[in-house]
Amino acid sequence: MIRFYFHPTPNPAKVALFLEEAKLPYEAIPVDTSKGEQHLLAFRAINPNGKVPAIVDTDGTGGKEVRIFDSTAILIYLAEKTGKFLGSPEDRPELLSWLLFLASGLGPFSGQAVHFQFAAPEGLDYAVNRYRREAERHYQVLNDHLEGRAYIVGNTYTIVDISAWGWLDRVSRVRMGAENPLGPYPNLKRLFEVVDARPAAARARDVGKDHPFERVNDEETRHALFSSNYPPAA
Repeated sequence: MIRFYFHPTPNPAKVALFLEEAKLPYEAIPVDTSKGEQHLLAFRAINPNGKVPAIVDTDGTGGKEVRIFDSTAILIYLAEKTGKFLGSPEDRPELLSWLLFLASGLGPFSGQAVHFQFAAPEGLDYAVNRYRREAERHYQVLNDHLEGRAYIVGNTYTIVDISAWGWLDRVSRVRMGAENPLGPYPNLKRLFEVVDARPAAARARDVGKDHPFERVNDEETRHALFSSNYPPAA
């Protein structure tokens, strides 16, 4: 059994999509980051970095319970465990390269673009421009790579496409105010629509839909979400 610790945000969405695609039995355990539940000692024992997603596999390596945190690590672990969505052995160098491109580039720059456009104080125009333009540069790199390709790696749907879907689903926030956010990136738009049309994508979006996650955006919420912006408690 997989215990899946999540909040309805892009990185957990990737893992939800894999779990639904692979039809793995799992228990979804909400971690309300707006309430600071990611900082609780019980969760820090699962992910010392205090972020979602994380999983605990009760039937891990050697039949022992294991924890895995970071969405990319989780996707690799689950793909290797199940033998699904890994592509061919010949694809592995490309698969790892694009996975880390998403994990270290497109994802973080997208996240910071969202933060500085929606959560940061006004007047930080340089940061807004920097992160949004870098996110868009990563979109262009991936869009160019997808020219003449159905999927990012090889000829089949893999965890790289699953990983890309998580953040592309939030492109309207990354490119705030854009009338057609993926319009300048037609190959990327096509890939997103292909993945998003899969039945598992709809099921992934429904994970935790009925849980009453905190929606208030006040000082207490910001302290929970962006705790490193505040001095340590005495």
